[in-house]
Amino acid sequence: MSRRALIQYLELLKQSGVRQLYLTPKNIEAAPDKLQTLNNLKTAYGDCNKCPLAKGRINLVYGEGNPNAKAMLIGEAPGEQENDTGRPFVGAAGQLLDKMLAAINIRREDVYIANIVKCRPEGNRNPSQEERLACLPYLVEQINIIQPQIFLILGLVAAQTLFGDSNTLTWHRENRSEFMGRPTWVTYHPAALLRNPNWKRPAWEDLQAFQQAYEKL
Repeated sequence: MSRRALIQYLELLKQSGVRQLYLTPKNIEAAPDKLQTLNNLKTAYGDCNKCPLAKGRINLVYGEGNPNAKAMLIGEAPGEQENDTGRPFVGAAGQLLDKMLAAINIRREDVYIANIVKCRPEGNRNPSQEERLACLPYLVEQINIIQPQIFLILGLVAAQTLFGDSNTLTWHRENRSEFMGRPTWVTYHPAALLRNPNWKRPAWEDLQAFQQAYEKL
């Protein structure tokens, strides 16, 4: 990890309240395999009350996918169907995401998918800064367990949260950088593409660039 990436990583940890790296809850034993460890943590965090989003939670949407994934996809927050099922990206936006991945010859089960926050904001609003920072330690912990080689960030909220800035989505798309020392691509959230189909062409360009890097891993 480069010095710049290390500084970025430590600053993210500081903002999110992390004081130790990969701190497993006291009542959780690290499992011999990644999948079991992730499942144990999902169960441990199921009654989290660190932020106001817990009030509307039906199910914690921890994340799912290949625990040994080369690529990790990070979105914003669960929606209504995700809250009902406890799975990320299963609604209309999730169905579009599956098609986007298929278009670049990537299966959903080959990647790991998570969100910035693990509980649904009421009315599908953007999660507040307080809510994002409360959940970030969980996401950082997932990344440390899975150890993906590249990231695909879905949407402006996720990009601004992870990079700690207020730059536009266009800026993030056109200025590819690294997160936690790994090459990172940013593109439109599938829900945004459903609202504005005119963005599908630039999103396709983003996906093609991501595909090229993924196939070289």
